[in-house]
Amino acid sequence: MRLVIARCSVDYAGKLTAHLPMAPRLILIKADGSVSIHADDRAYKPLNWMNPPCSLREEPFEENGAVARWTVTHGKSGERLILTIEEVLHDTSHELGLDPGLQKDGVEAHLQELLAEHITTLGDGWSLIRREYPTAIGPVDILCRDAASGTVAVEIKRRGEIDGVEQLTRYLELLNRDPHLAPVRGIFAAQEIKPQARVLAVDRGIHCVTLDYDALRGIEHEGTLF
Repeated sequence: MRLVIARCSVDYAGKLTAHLPMAPRLILIKADGSVSIHADDRAYKPLNWMNPPCSLREEPFEENGAVARWTVTHGKSGERLILTIEEVLHDTSHELGLDPGLQKDGVEAHLQELLAEHITTLGDGWSLIRREYPTAIGPVDILCRDAASGTVAVEIKRRGEIDGVEQLTRYLELLNRDPHLAPVRGIFAAQEIKPQARVLAVDRGIHCVTLDYDALRGIEHEGTLF
């Protein structure tokens, strides 16, 4: 990971345009190629970002006090983030190594175990391929097949929020590169799914399942599929 603190402006050019005026900002460049720009507030949410696959080109740019211009280009859509750098305050890189993945709490882990054991809760004729199916960025909770033998990746959370949908989106992108699995569709399953997360999931073609933990333990009724 490369961590840069710089006084910069940011312009997005793609489906729409957006501009961040000149100010000190944190720029994170991760090993997966993603680039995100952060302010010193807004918790974890970046001001703007580019998901992989994307490339970063750095070049000198001397105009109106600027010293450099960084252009981040998405490899598929051609969308761009253009960072005009006025001053670099800090620039360092760190090798974080392979991440062991999120250690889930007891309820979340038990939900995964129960749903894998009773995969037909999602529909008649469904079958389990594997729990904790490995990908390059960590394991997806459940990989299974639906009644039509289509591959389905299921990500399970106790509380379903936007970051969980983003996580499943990244898994799906990787899984769909495997010709033995593709096409792979996604299901986002949680005991509670926030409205914003549901909207994002639907927009990305991901189905949502609301799980009842007590009912799953007794398998009294199925999850609600939207």
